[in-house]
Amino acid sequence: MAWSNQSVVTEFILQGLSSSWELQIFYFLFFSLVYIATVLGNLLIVCTVASEPRLHSPMYFLLGNLSFIDMSLASFATPKMIADFLSEYKAISFEGCITQIFFLHLLGGAEIVLLISMSFDRYVAICKPLRYLTIMSRRMCIGLVALSWIVGVFHALSQLAFTVNLPFCGPNEVDSFFCDLPLVIKLACVDTYILGVFMISTSGLFSLVCFILLVISYTVILVTVRQRSSGGSSKALSTCTAHFTVVTLFFGPCIFIYVWPFTNFPIDKVLSVFYTIFTPLLNPVIYTLRNKDVKDSMKKLGSRVLKSSKTGHKP
Repeated sequence: MAWSNQSVVTEFILQGLSSSWELQIFYFLFFSLVYIATVLGNLLIVCTVASEPRLHSPMYFLLGNLSFIDMSLASFATPKMIADFLSEYKAISFEGCITQIFFLHLLGGAEIVLLISMSFDRYVAICKPLRYLTIMSRRMCIGLVALSWIVGVFHALSQLAFTVNLPFCGPNEVDSFFCDLPLVIKLACVDTYILGVFMISTSGLFSLVCFILLVISYTVILVTVRQRSSGGSSKALSTCTAHFTVVTLFFGPCIFIYVWPFTNFPIDKVLSVFYTIFTPLLNPVIYTLRNKDVKDSMKKLGSRVLKSSKTGHKP
């Protein structure tokens, strides 16, 4: 707590993605469309899963929660980034910066656990089909979702436990469009090497180990599926392929950024944009375009909404 009394920095300056005014106008239009599509796409999945009885199964319950997390992940920093494209002074308060870091690690940690839960769901469905409904009961599904949020909260608090008390008394420019922990701790007026090592062990290695476990898990699943030739196995293969694509898109950038926090690569900005903006957009695209049940349910939901709208306008 003594460190915090030495802090004189009350705000940070976000350098954003570009200093070119023309590019910033283009980015404003482009990312506004991407953000709207991301929110609407994930919201559509959440509403479809909640309203369609045929999707009231463990896999789609977890998918609906993944879409909610993705919608939140795309919203913790993107609206401010879009607004900053039209502003010359891209500042964020110290409290706002800490809040962004908290929600990034809360949602990131929750998504990691949820992706592992989805892998477990597919493992049980394919390798233990006769016990699937017994193992993946409603209580188990709710417990897995609750666990994902609990892990996310503890992970976020562990990242901020020491960061909030660091003294910031010099440079205050963050070379990104949001407050990312590796960039912010570099601005502290003390040696943050130990904190960096802690961050590697809790974020970088955690992501890497979980990714390796997921690769092993999906490899076992795909080997099992490959030994079968029925239509159901073909559907399972398609589902697992979609899940593994999402896992790779999410974990790849996270591992690259957090395993090497002491080195700032030019590609870090691109990867930050990818896993906070593009991955939440790609998830609904991957799941809906490869899943006939979801597409059919969305059509039914659309038909019901349209029919209800027409009925409501009748005199």
